Amino acid sequence: MNPTRRTVLIAAGAAALTPALPVPSAQAAPRAAAATPPYASYWYPDSLPAGSPGPGITWRSLKSWRAADDPDLAFNAASIPLAARFTPTPANTTARSGQARVQALVSFGPTSANPSQGSATADYYALTHWAYIDELVFWGGSAGEGLILAPNAPIVDAAHRHGVPVLGNIFLPPVAYGGQLQWTRDLVQKDAAGHYPLAAQLVAVAAAYGFDGWFVNAETSGGNTALGTAMLGFLKELKSLAAARGQRVTWYDAMTVNGTVSWQGALNSQNQAFFQSADDMFVDFRWSAATLAASGTQADRLGRSRYELWAGVDVESNGSGTSVNWDAIVPTGKPHVTSIGLYRPEWTRNHLPADQRAPEDFHAADDRFWTGRSLDPSRPDGSDPWRAPAVSVADRSTVTSVPFASVFNTGHGLRWYEEGAVTSEAPWNHLGLQDRLPSRRWAVRTAGERPAVSFDFADAWRGGSSVLVAGELDQPAVVDLYATRLPIGVNTVAELTFRSESGDVDVELAVATAEPSAPGATPPYTYLAVNPVNSGIRVRSVNGWQTVTVPLTGLAGTVHALGVRLTATAGPVRWRLGGLAVRDTVTAPAAPSGARVTAANGGDLRLAWTAAPGAVRHYTLHRLLPDGTRRFLGATGQLAYFVAGQRPEQGETAARFELRAVGELYNASAAVTVTHPW
Repeated sequence: MNPTRRTVLIAAGAAALTPALPVPSAQAAPRAAAATPPYASYWYPDSLPAGSPGPGITWRSLKSWRAADDPDLAFNAASIPLAARFTPTPANTTARSGQARVQALVSFGPTSANPSQGSATADYYALTHWAYIDELVFWGGSAGEGLILAPNAPIVDAAHRHGVPVLGNIFLPPVAYGGQLQWTRDLVQKDAAGHYPLAAQLVAVAAAYGFDGWFVNAETSGGNTALGTAMLGFLKELKSLAAARGQRVTWYDAMTVNGTVSWQGALNSQNQAFFQSADDMFVDFRWSAATLAASGTQADRLGRSRYELWAGVDVESNGSGTSVNWDAIVPTGKPHVTSIGLYRPEWTRNHLPADQRAPEDFHAADDRFWTGRSLDPSRPDGSDPWRAPAVSVADRSTVTSVPFASVFNTGHGLRWYEEGAVTSEAPWNHLGLQDRLPSRRWAVRTAGERPAVSFDFADAWRGGSSVLVAGELDQPAVVDLYATRLPIGVNTVAELTFRSESGDVDVELAVATAEPSAPGATPPYTYLAVNPVNSGIRVRSVNGWQTVTVPLTGLAGTVHALGVRLTATAGPVRWRLGGLAVRDTVTAPAAPSGARVTAANGGDLRLAWTAAPGAVRHYTLHRLLPDGTRRFLGATGQLAYFVAGQRPEQGETAARFELRAVGELYNASAAVTVTHPW
């Protein structure tokens, strides 16, 4: 790639960069707790720019950060630990396990004023194809705002639910985009004992916030061998401290061992020492087939996996239209050469015109990017010039324990639904509320016309979305939903919640208790009728949705795959799946405690509470109105929440809020009431 263009792209980060400013001698004052919106955190290593920050920007020093003094920590700390995942038999004959992996560098929002807990818009990069990703980098940073970014909690929770580690970003920008060599020196400074205090701070931040390590991107030129040596010492100490806390470190191919910035596009003598001091390395876009082949060979010689090298693929401008020499990375019919590093796949949202960013438009583009032109990972289109990750990389799953439930919530929506009823008309996004989602979207097995399958936002059972199957269905169609490892007990049942909008459909639950015979083969499903006249099947109807409970009678061992088989008796068909669960018993979650308002400015409130004992999916907050109705305000996995713009209702002297814990099966605890006088 043209070096000038590459520098612009890497410097652009998450926000427009402002010109470099001199370094002041004084530190900015820490933020005080107030009823203000919480935002994702960002810092400079130590010294700050001169002058005053722009509107909405807060300058902070990482060196002076302390968890006990962080007023937004409760809003920003992730609540979901990193889930273990497994690799089922691949969905096609070309995808492989144990070879190339995928790292994604994603800018979810600006560096400053990036909401901690979602916002009131559905226009958001709601990443859902986690099954193909091995590492996510929270990309961003700018010279005028801050250089070190901690991922916000919703992104970490969604990634962790799908088994994907998330790295914060350390971005030392090129001089042309405001970079100052002093910031690099600040990062690698030593204390009197010869240690690197910023390395310890970085590990402490990741531990407190609950994410998984750091991506180190040093691109400020002007350094020398002494600075290169200091950076190497810093990286070694960061890696050692991170490993002790279960964290990771990725190095970006920019600074060389002599302290200069010279993107290599390869693993070689100029960056090998950095690679050896990190868990993996992002190889700059200047690679060629020859340099990647040599890099893989060199990694082998070092006793490292060649798949710890991410070959950079810049998709920021053209997305799935990007021309890539895929055979240099993931050749067909040969072992993969290295892994794949996708730079800015949020193109799938950003390239859409502002008036075409409805959730369904975004997901159509995103499915095309991750799955390929066929939109079916079980039958990839071999003539597609865009080699989507699903073509080369085997999908993974974290669905391994009972109870398991999904309402196919993608983490954004046009409204909020509870049991099929709209309880908020406001659009929203909050990735932390995203369910574990089907990994093979959408594998459909039919001898007839293939129906269209998609996430849809016009109706939902809970949350903001459902799965819509639409088409003629001239032959029975099986929609693969989940690869699982769910143990079957004597009381295990499955629950489906669905509704038909047009046409008539016979519905069967597809359950496989073994793996497919070969990659690309259909799971060996047993089909269980979803029919309330059958013995032992229970049905409940609410707001036009049916919830049917199907005993897994006669099955034993472990559920390896779940799907639905639809047979139309009249068409065309529009059929929605709103929920799926596998469970033994139902236990109500315990309620949280200690709910309180911690700060208030008029109708802007900060609330906090103590976690409910036991497993909790998330917490919901409603306002109880004087007429006895409840208004949904929001939900979060964290132990704090910010609400804005509350106003007294007629005759109301105090606002009443109800907080509930929601369990894995979407059953809610008793309410805890909080009042706030007007």
